[in-house]
Amino acid sequence: MCGIAGYIGPHALPPDRTQACLDRMRRRGPDAAATYHHSMGDGHHVHLLHSRLSIIDLEERSNQPFLIGPQVLVFNGELYNYLEVRAHLRAKRSFATEGDTEVLMGLLVEEGWPGLDRCEGMWAFAVYDERDGSLLLSRDRFGEKPLYLLPQDGGWYFGSEVKFIAALAGKSLGVNYDHIYRYLVNGYKSLYKTPATFFEGLREVRAGHVLSVDRLFQTTETPYWRPSFEQEEGMTYGEAVHGVRERLIESMKLRLRADVPLAFCLSGGIDSTALISIAKSELDYDVHGFTIVNEDARYEEKEFVDHTVGELGIRHTVVPVSTQNFLDRLRTLVVYHDAPVYTISYYVHWLLMERVHAEGYRISVSGTAADELLSGYYDHHNLYHYELRESPHLEAAIAGWEANVRPYVRNPYLQQPKLYFDDPGIRDHVYLRNVELAEFLIDEWREPFEEQEYTGSLMRNRMLNELFQEAVPVILHEDDLNAMYYSIENRSPYLDRNLFEFSLRIPTQFLVRDGLAKVVLRDAMESIAPRKVLWNPRKVGFNAPVFSFLDVKDPQVKDWLLGTSPIYQHVRRDKIEDLIQQEDLPNSASKFLFYFVCSKMFLEEFGVL
Repeated sequence: MCGIAGYIGPHALPPDRTQACLDRMRRRGPDAAATYHHSMGDGHHVHLLHSRLSIIDLEERSNQPFLIGPQVLVFNGELYNYLEVRAHLRAKRSFATEGDTEVLMGLLVEEGWPGLDRCEGMWAFAVYDERDGSLLLSRDRFGEKPLYLLPQDGGWYFGSEVKFIAALAGKSLGVNYDHIYRYLVNGYKSLYKTPATFFEGLREVRAGHVLSVDRLFQTTETPYWRPSFEQEEGMTYGEAVHGVRERLIESMKLRLRADVPLAFCLSGGIDSTALISIAKSELDYDVHGFTIVNEDARYEEKEFVDHTVGELGIRHTVVPVSTQNFLDRLRTLVVYHDAPVYTISYYVHWLLMERVHAEGYRISVSGTAADELLSGYYDHHNLYHYELRESPHLEAAIAGWEANVRPYVRNPYLQQPKLYFDDPGIRDHVYLRNVELAEFLIDEWREPFEEQEYTGSLMRNRMLNELFQEAVPVILHEDDLNAMYYSIENRSPYLDRNLFEFSLRIPTQFLVRDGLAKVVLRDAMESIAPRKVLWNPRKVGFNAPVFSFLDVKDPQVKDWLLGTSPIYQHVRRDKIEDLIQQEDLPNSASKFLFYFVCSKMFLEEFGVL
């Protein structure tokens, strides 16, 4: 795991800019840093920068930029199956290192970007070819690793973080106010519906794509992987369970490869518990779990965490939620993210990463994307009922939902078991109360909900939109930055190509049973993970109300919230004043207040008063 940055264009960059960029890259790579510059002598320059966090092959021989002949690589991420890819390449070339960097570079030299089909991992990389002056950029299939792109100064800047690009360009980037409005009104699930970011002209290289820049600085973006959805109607339930179990164990085995120890994020839910249980029970790994303790009864999961720790016999560290210096610390995080923090859960996740770092770990493992692969969100039950609308099993499914799910659902739309029956296109629960929230803006702003069509199955199409556009990109963005602030690499075993492609083949009717989502995963983990956690009907996940961190009755806090700020060129002060006077905010309003606080800080740091 590392940081990368660079520029291709008609100008050579001044040394002070490249040094300023390297200085900002230290958190992503504290172990080594270097630059590369090449000119073709005709108004064509390339700069590549790299900072290294050593994870595999800790020796200097794996430092970057990494050269093989006339080709140069800077790489952020991990090629988990590098041993298998290296074995494949042995007949064609020898290797001087024991790491994944040389393997990736060797594969690209031998097979070009089509060779990425062999790779299982997470990556953002740039490869420059001195022979023709071309540059190739790429991101992994799910977008686990970030790679921003900015057209400017006759060429292209790129980097793992926005601040790297700003340093290389030698200027601040203009704020994209439309994206601020999108965040405030429609919330975090809207942020990856478009290529827009919080800065004008800045976008990310698309996940699962390669972007080539030729000698004339023209770009072509090409997918190297296209996911396809096709249920395997002949698959039995037993085959589905066995297939998930086999592939998840293999994914975890690959992601335990490292020359440094790993830590595990542990909640009381199935997803993280399954990963820890596989590592401990199947792979005999010395597991150390880390858990944030929440005092809010609605989200308390201590009972299930303690049960997992006791049954598996693992090391465990509890991290209590701290509300001290909340505003100062949140501002630090906003500045590091170069963006508002997407939800308050990610502020708390940052506190967890702080403790993981303090214990000496350089890798954390999380359960991201199990819900999107195998079902798990409350709306998946409503969607499942729609899929069964003509089935004799519908009433039994609704009865199971009534018993096991409905008591915990607070979203008014999702309290309706047949929500989609009359209007399959209803999505009002996703941007909940966004019409009311738009009234906080000074200027009129509205953007209706849109989604991609991946498949004709309503439930599976929603899950794929959550995976590629709504939930998972948000989690990956926040997890990456929170972890890298403390020089930690984050790994997500559910984001495995083989597991993903198999999950798409599982017949939809297997995903839910007796009102329990994710039953394929539950059954797959029988005899591996604690049954008390596996068969808990309640969805467990961390959350926190904003008032538990933000004391709006404190005169200093209130003065800060309502004081002079560029945010009030865009948001009505009187509406904020009314909001903070309410004793108990509904969930949507609580989220909005957090969005407002983060947007206020963001504009104070990056905007113009």
